[in-house]
Amino acid sequence: MIKQLKYAAPHAIEIERAPNLAQPRSDEAHVRTLFSLVSRGTERLVYEGRLPESEYQRMRAPFQVGDFPYPVIYGYSAVAEVIDGPAEWLGRRVFALAPHRSEHVLPLSALTPLPDAAPSKRAALAANMETALNVLWDAGAGPGDRIAVVGCGVVGALIGSLAARLPGAEALMIDPQPGRRLIAEQFGADFAAPAEAPADFNADIVVHASATDAGLETSLTLAGMEGAVIEASWNGAGRSSVPLGGAFHSQRLRLISSQVGQIAPSRRPRWSYGRRLAKAVELLCDPRYDAFITREIAFEAAAQELPDAFNDSAELGVVLDYQAGA
Repeated sequence: MIKQLKYAAPHAIEIERAPNLAQPRSDEAHVRTLFSLVSRGTERLVYEGRLPESEYQRMRAPFQVGDFPYPVIYGYSAVAEVIDGPAEWLGRRVFALAPHRSEHVLPLSALTPLPDAAPSKRAALAANMETALNVLWDAGAGPGDRIAVVGCGVVGALIGSLAARLPGAEALMIDPQPGRRLIAEQFGADFAAPAEAPADFNADIVVHASATDAGLETSLTLAGMEGAVIEASWNGAGRSSVPLGGAFHSQRLRLISSQVGQIAPSRRPRWSYGRRLAKAVELLCDPRYDAFITREIAFEAAAQELPDAFNDSAELGVVLDYQAGA
């Protein structure tokens, strides 16, 4: 039986039987899901009913079923195994921007093959890694830059990890959760709690990924003269108070939005979405990223356990395991 996760109403999640799938055409494959990552940022907004109506169409996932606000079959970070399709695809592990469902029939063009060095659970981070890569492109980050990341959930921590790998870069990750220090240290970044953020950091680039007003205020204080603050978090239907007093004007700071729906302008003439996603998968061959998965939930138990995962700020990556208890 094929099952799927449904956001049925505000604060209501159901696991239900999915419709039967059609036989795959010659340009499609039938896949069985192994893991899918829950986006604790975007999906929490869906769960709580905090998507603004103006964004209903723009926030659709590629293979979403149903329309916002409810009910919707949502999600966009699935790792699966091909069980039917062209012979050369059979048995291959793939990543797809597909919702939380135990099986799918998807176009071959929507499947990104996984290298052996990217285990299935870790590869579920690919969509968030793609976002992190795009944010750094939007920021224009380069070797030797002084880069701060404020808010180290999954996306923020991935951005920090990539920033720290730039030659000669000085990366600082800032988050109230002390456990994130270990993540920073693994990649050679410095770490500080928000109250300990150095006022004289004089950053070339600050990435804000906390989705809080306090985090944005901290970000603006960290930027050096004519530095750039990249807004990578999203508040949904909420409002953000932007502190544009203080040194914002005298320091000639730039506040720049970043969103993964478009490839960064600096790369757009040469990079396709497929190339960007393939690079994100390649980056996840690094075993240090195993630490970014902090909770596994059996798919059948998702309706009961996901609300707690949404509310636990200490969590990083939350994956649904479709094999658990099968």
